Amino acid sequence: MATSSATTFFTRLLANKGLPLLIAGPCSAETEDQVLTTARALKAMGQVDLFRSGVWKPRTKPGGFEGMGPTALPWLQRVREEVGLPVTIEVATPRHVEDALRHGIDVLWIGARTTVNPFAVQELADALAGTGVPVMVKNPVNPDVALWAGALERLERVGITDLAAIHRGFSTFAPSRYRNSPTWQLAFELKARFPQVPLVCDPSHISGRRDLILPVSQKALDLDYDGLMIETHPDPDHALSDAAQQVTPARLAEILMELKYRYRSSNNADFLNKAEELRQQIDTADRELMEALAARMALVEQLAEYKKENNVKILQMDRWQEIFTSRREWGAKLRLNDPFVAKLYELIHLESIRKQTEVMNQNPE
Repeated sequence: MATSSATTFFTRLLANKGLPLLIAGPCSAETEDQVLTTARALKAMGQVDLFRSGVWKPRTKPGGFEGMGPTALPWLQRVREEVGLPVTIEVATPRHVEDALRHGIDVLWIGARTTVNPFAVQELADALAGTGVPVMVKNPVNPDVALWAGALERLERVGITDLAAIHRGFSTFAPSRYRNSPTWQLAFELKARFPQVPLVCDPSHISGRRDLILPVSQKALDLDYDGLMIETHPDPDHALSDAAQQVTPARLAEILMELKYRYRSSNNADFLNKAEELRQQIDTADRELMEALAARMALVEQLAEYKKENNVKILQMDRWQEIFTSRREWGAKLRLNDPFVAKLYELIHLESIRKQTEVMNQNPE
């Protein structure tokens, strides 16, 4: 389903600003002074479009700081009325929605731990029906595009069309430098399904470390994201939640100055001609690549026939280890990225096993 975004809150901001959206503020609203101090500093920068702050904080275990709850909502009202920034908070229950709207919160967002639960999302959608409030939806904790898309569709079905998606990364058991693996391809898949829904990157939750916020933000902009959500705190080291991934307003200003804002395209004739020439060459290379893969699978099929005739098992671990090692060595000599080559041959090996299994289990006519 493609959402029409001609008059949404988010697209109006994008059109008026001409630059990516910037959403900033503390992970949690801890005190009134902390909230207002942060908001005033961000307002003075002149680049922040939306002030974010957590009011209800979902914690994995009980006993941690779970937010100030409704106590913090009047503080955010002051941000709107005195500082002049629209505000956004996370909601996870219909009661949260009721409290937020009663205090004039401009934009709501549904968090990763809620998006993973269709029942919870539907309850929020029902509570939001008829309100017309803008809503942002974070990706679910687990790498599941269907759940992310489903949350947007549930909101659309009750008439909430002022939507944005937030990419905050995905949990993974694999070793990673990130708190949540970006797995950029999943965000691209969502954007393909909802091309008119603005896509915002949350580099704070992806990185989990303030030193990675700049490179993650730059990559998001280079990948044509519509905005950034960056957690900002006047004293990050003493924050009550997610201290390691928050930056001061001064550091945020530095990050924004260091970011490179690139064009989506160019009207330069030389660029357009050269780009078209290179794209045609890429198309040719891709066709040759497909033909080479098809030829490889034909050989795999022949090998499977010989294995079947001689009653030999499909998986030959020594051979697989030889392939996996030698192809990475070949890739290194050709200056190909090693993790890419490794992943490519894992996929080729899985398809090879599937093809051989198909041949081995065919019944003779």
